[in-house]
Amino acid sequence: MPITILLADDHAMVRRGLHVFLSTQRDMEVVGEAANGQEALEQAEQLHPDVVLMDLHMPVLDGIETARRLRSILPGIRIIVLTSFSDQDHVVPAVRAGVKGYLLKDIEPEDLAVAIRNVHAGQVELHPAAAGQLMHVMASSELSMNEQHGRANPHKDTSHNDTPAQNKERNGQVNETSHGPDMLTRREREVLGLIAQGLSNKEIAIKLIITEKTVKTHVSHLLDKLGLADRTQAALHAVRNGWVV
Repeated sequence: MPITILLADDHAMVRRGLHVFLSTQRDMEVVGEAANGQEALEQAEQLHPDVVLMDLHMPVLDGIETARRLRSILPGIRIIVLTSFSDQDHVVPAVRAGVKGYLLKDIEPEDLAVAIRNVHAGQVELHPAAAGQLMHVMASSELSMNEQHGRANPHKDTSHNDTPAQNKERNGQVNETSHGPDMLTRREREVLGLIAQGLSNKEIAIKLIITEKTVKTHVSHLLDKLGLADRTQAALHAVRNGWVV
């Protein structure tokens, strides 16, 4: 069965170009097109596509609200945003609305096809710039929460609540966990840090003066070592644990 796709974009030329390209993919079928968010809702209810590929800026109903409503009426639907905007004000609300993919319109056609397949399979696909925005928001939020907790409990000693393993770690008696940064080589840590900054494989290759194929190898190795599924999870994991700034 092909992956059924609904296109939603207020520019007819964009829809046409996407339709032509996706029609060349043997495992994909464009079942409908919508020029605004309201049309996307109506067609999704009627057609029940596997994936909705849509812009954020549309008349009548914008992409964020469309995504929220789609997830409400069709919980199993996969939504991919294809837009020109990668700033925090667009990325964060879109992810919170339930989109599983956030891509920019400068994406290569073949990469778009891969992203659609991955999202349909249950994975998350984020453009590096979008992932970078999420890293920044998460890091800022956790820093704020830690500061507030410190002000609320300036002299509180919670060590008596720790497990024996945590007490050992507090006293410097243990090393990093089996999935800690010490599991990675120096180069893998460098690649992880650049992923967390939102750089693509190509940009990492240029910065480290290595080939893009080598970058992909490092990414694959560090994902295996950390027990994670994709680069987005790796970046979130690294920021959450304070391995990168």
